[in-house]
Amino acid sequence: MRLLLDTHIWLWSRGGSNPNRLTRGVARALADSRNELWISPVSIWEILGLCGKGRLKLKGGPVAWIAEAFVTVPYQEPPLTNDVVLATETFALPHGDPMDALLVATAKYYDLTLVTADAKLLASKACKVLSNR
Repeated sequence: MRLLLDTHIWLWSRGGSNPNRLTRGVARALADSRNELWISPVSIWEILGLCGKGRLKLKGGPVAWIAEAFVTVPYQEPPLTNDVVLATETFALPHGDPMDALLVATAKYYDLTLVTADAKLLASKACKVLSNR
């Protein structure tokens, strides 16, 4: 599988926020070397914003934490292109969060499975998902 990690899933998987919150199924999928793990630039932006507002603290700071994460795990990075942004017009989410819209559009455009615990995203059926509930 090609798995796009929602920001909270990435943090949980790296022990950066609320470690041990992954379900067994998601933990197995993330550990399975046959699966590709993808991180959107949107998640990096979201982490930088959370740290900047003081809502998230990461060892060594966000830039060092992100750099170390990409060295430790072979994450793929889907480009955030005009086509991805235009894909946000192909679905409706029950809330107006632009970060969620960009993550869903990225999953749809690149045919990735979004790994999330976000009940609104899971209920939307806007893209393929792997539930962490």
